[in-house]
Amino acid sequence: MNSNQGMQSPLSPPALPPHRRAYPSKLFVEATTRCNLGCFMCVKQTDGCGMTEGDLTPGIFAAVEPALPHLEALILNGIGEPLLNPHLAEFIRKAKRLMPATGWIGFQSNGLLLTNLRAISLVEAGLDRICLSMDAASPETFRKVREGSDIPDIEHAMAALNAAKERCNRPEVRVGIEFVLMRSNLGELPAALRWAAEHGATFAVVTHVLPYDDQHADEAAYGSCSAAAIALFGSYRAIAAQQGLDIYRYFEARWKYRRNPDEQKLVAVIEAMKAEADARDIFVDMKKLLQLDTRRIEDVVAVFAQARAVALECGLDLRLPEVTLREKRHCSFVEDGGAFISWEGNVSPCYFLWHRYRCFASGWHQQVQPKVFGNLAEQGMLEIWNDPAFRSFREQVVDYDYPDCSSCTLAPCDYVQTERFEQDCHIRDIPCGACLWCMGIFQCLQ
Repeated sequence: MNSNQGMQSPLSPPALPPHRRAYPSKLFVEATTRCNLGCFMCVKQTDGCGMTEGDLTPGIFAAVEPALPHLEALILNGIGEPLLNPHLAEFIRKAKRLMPATGWIGFQSNGLLLTNLRAISLVEAGLDRICLSMDAASPETFRKVREGSDIPDIEHAMAALNAAKERCNRPEVRVGIEFVLMRSNLGELPAALRWAAEHGATFAVVTHVLPYDDQHADEAAYGSCSAAAIALFGSYRAIAAQQGLDIYRYFEARWKYRRNPDEQKLVAVIEAMKAEADARDIFVDMKKLLQLDTRRIEDVVAVFAQARAVALECGLDLRLPEVTLREKRHCSFVEDGGAFISWEGNVSPCYFLWHRYRCFASGWHQQVQPKVFGNLAEQGMLEIWNDPAFRSFREQVVDYDYPDCSSCTLAPCDYVQTERFEQDCHIRDIPCGACLWCMGIFQCLQ
């Protein structure tokens, strides 16, 4: 065989990145906004949620079909439980006929409606991946997090899927779990991974909880500063301690008109830290750093190490989120050529800008408005994708020339703390400055 076979010719033009192609590479299509559970961490349970309930219709799905021959992945997920849509198997069957052989179709589910017959119908239709929600290893925690469900429900769903794979002679179908990480269930992650692997799971997606109000903000287990900022702060905290100074008294000393010698030394230490941060292009927010719960971060790091060990032992493909904010932003939705389609046919860029809702991810209330570039009842999918406004939006997103609100000492400011976003402090109309998906904190099946 020629060693160059299958390789790109040196004279061939370089392949376009996914966000610049004439078609999307991934589509997240919302099967329904209805759900049969009332999980406390769900956006539907919060004030300010502007979502209406409904199911994706065959007519709207037909408008998606022109994009299917180019797709690498079709994820039939949104706010609700996909199994509540009676056309789900039909959608999968149609997509399987049109998508490339290398493309895959999947969705996330709570598993309650996954009977033996339903599992067979989905696997026969062409389902390639399914991710079951499992946020605890103990029945008590599980029932608390997912009110109306219990561990035996996941066990029955796993058994039904394993039987369907065997009956349909499709051993390649991948079954996994999604674990929404909170302070109250952190310690159960390793046991949940082991349980899932023992019941047939081959992968696991772990994501931090997205707090939608201040009541649940304490459940967040991620650090609100970058790893580089935390490391720099730790080194200067040690320098201050060597001089007998308490770095946590910085603001007390900072705003004094007359400082004693120790207070002057402390301010000098912090000024030196800020100077090094500027030289190394590290953003530091002293207020957040001084309020940081380092013990919590250490706990997450320790549990993640245990989780990796379990995954290695059990042969589980494990995707963990970042423990602290990633220094360099990366929007996998846009960079991977993705788009979100609501059950009504609205086309948006991602899971952050998909619906109207309120969140509390960075320690303050934020009203998020959907960013819609067209509706499939009025325009074709490829027409919307190639519209100059949508193409320009994707280009600006990957340029990352907009503020990082999570690291800003002035946030929330009047630019983002508004019912209607128009522009940010960089005079940009890209409402992504407060998004933590690109910081590695939140992730999903994709």
